[in-house]
Amino acid sequence: MRVNAACTLKYGSICCLLLLLMGCNRAPLPAPQQPRPQQQIATADRIVVEKSNHQLHLQSRGRTFRSYRIALGPHPQGHKQREGDGRTPEGIYRIDYRNPHSAYHRSLHISYPSATDRQQAAAIGVKPGSDIMIHGLGSQFASIGKLHITTDWTLGCIAVTNDEIEEIWKLVPNGTIIEIKP
Repeated sequence: MRVNAACTLKYGSICCLLLLLMGCNRAPLPAPQQPRPQQQIATADRIVVEKSNHQLHLQSRGRTFRSYRIALGPHPQGHKQREGDGRTPEGIYRIDYRNPHSAYHRSLHISYPSATDRQQAAAIGVKPGSDIMIHGLGSQFASIGKLHITTDWTLGCIAVTNDEIEEIWKLVPNGTIIEIKP
């Protein structure tokens, strides 16, 4: 079977014309998407703890942007008065340092006791206590996760999960005010 040159040229021209027409009818390629700017995560300028609701709130410019369920000491009602009373202090303090090697994963130290707390404890002849922290669960309790809030188990500290203390660690700079409410 011999193919004639005119037939090949005609067939090739039709194919080229069809390809050209198909290319002209294609929808235009979408413009390349500009990368979205990373959403700015707020930095806390205040922490508010509501002991009666077992909640810790991170705030920026007066607005809460993160909230966490917390565990407290075994006697959460009332202000801490002495070492070993199992209470979490009430009042306005600051986050004054952090411990990346805490026995409870990570911890942020609360500036308790204040001068007033020391004076009140001295007036009744007791030590005010110290080492009040916001901390995680530590390796021995990490597996229970959010179940840790089913009981108040700290010695007066404020406990969250390890994942939560990691987030809080990044969002709360040293010097941040913490208000602990009844």
